[in-house]
Amino acid sequence: MNGGLNIFSLIADSSIPVQLVLLVLLVFSFLSWVIIIRKYTQTKAALEDAEAFEERFWSGGDLAQLFREVSNREANNGGIENIFESGFREFARQRQRKTHDTRSVIEGSERAMQVAGTREIGLLERNLEFLANVGSISPYVGLFGTVWGIMGAFQGLGEMKDVTIAVVAPHISEALIATAMGLFAAIPAQWAYNRYATKVERIASRYDVFQEEFSSVLQRQIQTDDVA
Repeated sequence: MNGGLNIFSLIADSSIPVQLVLLVLLVFSFLSWVIIIRKYTQTKAALEDAEAFEERFWSGGDLAQLFREVSNREANNGGIENIFESGFREFARQRQRKTHDTRSVIEGSERAMQVAGTREIGLLERNLEFLANVGSISPYVGLFGTVWGIMGAFQGLGEMKDVTIAVVAPHISEALIATAMGLFAAIPAQWAYNRYATKVERIASRYDVFQEEFSSVLQRQIQTDDVA
C-alpha cells in the first residue's frame, strides 16, 4: 500500500551505524527468546519432577529400594532425585563403614546433598545473567542508535537552506526504530529474568526443605537400626 509505513524499507535506508545497532539488538532478542523457552522447560520439569518424586518419597516405601530405582534409571532427570541419590549414597557409605557417630553420618549426608543441590540450582540459573544484562543494556544500545539518528537529522538541517520534513524524516525514523528495537529486546528479557529468578529461588527453597526433611528421616533410620 503506497504511503504506508514500511519498517523494512526504513531499516534498509538507515545509516550503517544504526543498522549495526539494530543487528546487535536483534541478536540479543533472538538469544533471549531461546533462553526464555529453555528456562520455561527446565523450571517446569524441575517442579513437576519434584512433586512426583516427593509423592513417591513420602508414600512410605523402602528408601533403599527407592535409591536403587533412582540409581538404575536410564535417563538422568536430575533435580531433587540427584539430591536424594547423593544424600542416601553417602549415608549408605558411612553406614557400611560401621560408623557409630550419628552426627558425622548425618553431616556427611547433608554435605553431599548440599553439593548436589547447589549443582542443580546452578544449572537452573545458567544464562539468567544474560537475560538480566540484555534487559539492562539493550535500551542504552538502542539509545546510541537514537542519538546517531538525531545527529544525522541535525546535520541534514545544517546542510540545507530550505528545510523540509523530508530532510529530517529518514533520520528521525531510524532514531525511533532504534529506540523501539532497544525496548523490544529489553522488555521480554527483563520480564523473563524476574520471573525465572523467582521460580529458581522457589525451587531452591523446596530443595532446602527436602534436604532438612530427608536428614530427619535418615536420623530416625539410624535410631531404628541401632535399636534393632
